[in-house]
Formats: sequence, structure tokens, C-alpha cells
Amino acid sequence: MSLIPSWFGGRRSNVFDPFSLDLWDPFKDFPFPSSSLSPCNFPQTLRENTAFVNTRIDWKETPEAHVFKADLPGLKKEEVKVEIEDDRVLQISGERNVEKEDKNNTWHRVERSSGKFMRRFRLPENAKMDQVKASMENGVLTVTVPKVEEKKPEVKAINISG
Repeated sequence: MSLIPSWFGGRRSNVFDPFSLDLWDPFKDFPFPSSSLSPCNFPQTLRENTAFVNTRIDWKETPEAHVFKADLPGLKKEEVKVEIEDDRVLQISGERNVEKEDKNNTWHRVERSSGKFMRRFRLPENAKMDQVKASMENGVLTVTVPKVEEKKPEVKAINISG
């Protein structure tokens, strides 16, 4: 067996040959999607319960507030929940439902995520938990958590006698 790939000799197929043209998928027998699985081979329950893991959330702190922005394309505000727990935890959750399958259709690719998602963030001590606001526009959820105004130390001038 040669260590140099056979570029001119046609296809080579050998499990022990690192230059073999056959691709081995180590995850092909596991019950989750991999590159070698076509969407039509996905079990129905797997397609319905695929984690909506690509929920990306930005958290920035401004002088006035903590601002969270989440990209949630295709979701309505009724499908998203924003909650605050007693121990200063902001929870953003929701669910994207799978399209109903029509037996007459043939799926060629399923890339959009579906299922439930949940992200949790522990808020700092300077967050005003009772004044949290959320809005959703064009598939972007914005959660604003105002900050407690920092008391600037009061400086008092002392007269020097003498």
C-alpha cells in the first residue's frame, strides 16, 4: 500500500489508507444528524426535537443599563419568554415549531433549527430587577436591564485653620 495517493489510477478504497477517496463517518450510526445523513433519513422525532442551539445572544453594558440582544428570526414575540428569577437570573426561552410534513414533498436539505431553546444569565448586583424591559423587532429580541445609579462620593472641603 502506497502512502502517496493515486491521482491517476482511479478510485482507491481502503479503510487503512489515509488517502482513500471513501469518506468514513464515525457518527453515522448515532441518533443525531451528521454530515453524511440526509434529512429524509432523520427520524421524525429527531427532526422535531433538534435543539435550537444557535441562539446567539450579545450582552453589552452601557453606563445606564445591561442590554441583551438575541437573533430569533422567524419567531413571534408570543413564542418567546423573558423571565427574571429571584436570584438575579435573566432567562430567555422559546420554541420554534417544525413545519408540518407533507408526504408528497421530498426534502433535499433541512438546515433551519427547530425545537426549544433557553439561555440564562446571572445579572450583577447593580441591575434594577424591577425595571426590566423587552422588545422584539425584525426577529431581534432586545432586553434592557437598567443599572442602579452609582452614588458618587460626596466631597466636602475642610477649612484648614492656623
